[in-house]
Amino acid sequence: MQAFQRLQNAYRAYAAQEQFGQGRPPELYQPLDYILSLGGKQMRPILLLMAAELYLGQDIETALPAAYAIELFHNFSLMHDDIMDQADLRRGKATVHKKFDTNTAILSGDVMLVYSYKYLAQSASGNLADLLDCYNETAIGVCEGQQMDMNFEQMQSVALESYLKMIELKTSVLLYGAMKMGALIGQAPAQEAELLGEFGRNMGIAFQLQDDYLDSFGDAATFGKRIGGDILQNKKTVLYIKTLELGTAADKKQLLALYQQACPTEKEEEKIETVKAIFERSGAKAALGQAVEDYRLKAVAFLDQLPKSQTDKAPLYQFLHFIMQRQH
Repeated sequence: MQAFQRLQNAYRAYAAQEQFGQGRPPELYQPLDYILSLGGKQMRPILLLMAAELYLGQDIETALPAAYAIELFHNFSLMHDDIMDQADLRRGKATVHKKFDTNTAILSGDVMLVYSYKYLAQSASGNLADLLDCYNETAIGVCEGQQMDMNFEQMQSVALESYLKMIELKTSVLLYGAMKMGALIGQAPAQEAELLGEFGRNMGIAFQLQDDYLDSFGDAATFGKRIGGDILQNKKTVLYIKTLELGTAADKKQLLALYQQACPTEKEEEKIETVKAIFERSGAKAALGQAVEDYRLKAVAFLDQLPKSQTDKAPLYQFLHFIMQRQH
């Protein structure tokens, strides 16, 4: 993971110079610095730089503005998602609309999106049209995925294919875009840029499916948030969908009832443990674990096809292995 650490250091040094707090009016710009200060994995900008480095070598300065742009877009989407989800916390701190107010969070998110385009344009090296096309398709996909996620909240059953499409759009399309844009900045051939994009897409699906697994079966001490959050929110994850497919009639009936009833605070832990037991004995837990591995292997297959040396591709293989071993 030396390459990841080196690129992360380069990205953080660049981002540290790009402060919004001096903007006017300050009420518009302070929320940008606030949400960026909350941290996060910064996976998307680092993946963009890793893809660019395959073609630029370690001279990745021209790719840094685009890396910052995609992190701005990611945080803009989080700012607005938190409003829609009525979330109080983000990375253990107050969400922007709670610390400031909802109108400020909406407007600050809007200006953050505009700034992401401003930084993206600084990375163009004769192929701004291609970069914008990739960026726009990525951004549209994220919005479509969010709408699908909201639609699912009103549905009793969700097809597995629909759920996988939702997480592809809401989560993994941003990894697809990051990898492909990094390759485009490095002037990669179109086919190679697409292979890297598909590596990112399938890694992103595996990442989100693993997150679904950890939300129910992870360790609270390392996961960083309460175990069973998806269960309490009645989210139709793969665990829920596969239980309705594989479970006994009694288990399916009980699961549907639990997801339809309001749960008082004092009954939350009981609901979580009951649903987890249903997920496990139905075979849904094992099926989700297999799905994570299937998408990991798909990501590997796309990276295998990239006509670069194993040495050059090693940081990406290592990164995939690292995030698949995560417990948070």
